[in-house]
Amino acid sequence: MQETSFIVIRGNSMRLDGGTMFGNAPKALWRKWIQADERGLIDIASNCLLVRTGDHNLLFETGCGAYLSPDMKARFAVKEETHMLLHALAEQGLSDSDISHVVLSHLHFDHAGGLLSAWEPDREPELLFPNALFVVGEEHFKHSKSPHYRDRASFIPGLAEKLQATGRLVLKQGGERLVVGGLAVEFFQSQGHTPGMLSSWIQAQSGTVICTGDLIPGVPWVNLPITMGYDRFAERLVDEKKLMLDRAVAEDALLVFPHDAAHVAARVEHDPVKKRVMPAKVFETLNMV
Repeated sequence: MQETSFIVIRGNSMRLDGGTMFGNAPKALWRKWIQADERGLIDIASNCLLVRTGDHNLLFETGCGAYLSPDMKARFAVKEETHMLLHALAEQGLSDSDISHVVLSHLHFDHAGGLLSAWEPDREPELLFPNALFVVGEEHFKHSKSPHYRDRASFIPGLAEKLQATGRLVLKQGGERLVVGGLAVEFFQSQGHTPGMLSSWIQAQSGTVICTGDLIPGVPWVNLPITMGYDRFAERLVDEKKLMLDRAVAEDALLVFPHDAAHVAARVEHDPVKKRVMPAKVFETLNMV
């Protein structure tokens, strides 16, 4: 197998309501895990996994990006004005045109907004990554084109049509694989957060890396009962999360989280006291071969 490297790079960051991010968990509990400001807002990162294998550069997730108008940036407390993902790629000696595959767990704006150019007055954002295949779950893609009233505000109007028009859209289902260079990506489909979301199980010579998507947005959500208010079907998500965590323990997999501002990844183990899987080792950064 070819040598494969993994590095977590950061896109634009936001702040969201902590109560919503922790669903039915009381504030007295979740404040032990994460700090909130006087308005109850917590830091939300855009952690994107860059995987380099042979001549291929794969990007898993793109974060919220910089496409939002100033009033929408204020609503979601987006901190940076410029497109931070493009800056992060440049630090790795790459541009968006060097990316061969963009793999998206789902098309909510905080995962797919980085696909678009930064906001400019009187100009519609353009789709970036001109040479990439865009890999999305087939069921979720259909849902994104006609979402439910409950979650339609999470989608970017017109993005699905932009992706389709490229001729480079690759739709996958759960259990299917993507083989690129020195790695194979197996897709795990879930319904709890949003219909048809795909988590990526990346098999490389160095081991298994799992891009959790919003099944587990960060270290605190490794706790099995903890879900988000944004989740469509919380109990189903818990069942799906258990499947992921049990397999992660069995394969000693590394979990990469999309939204944790403090820790981008973790390894997990079975906790005999809590009698469920819990973090064993957490990572503030990730850059490994």
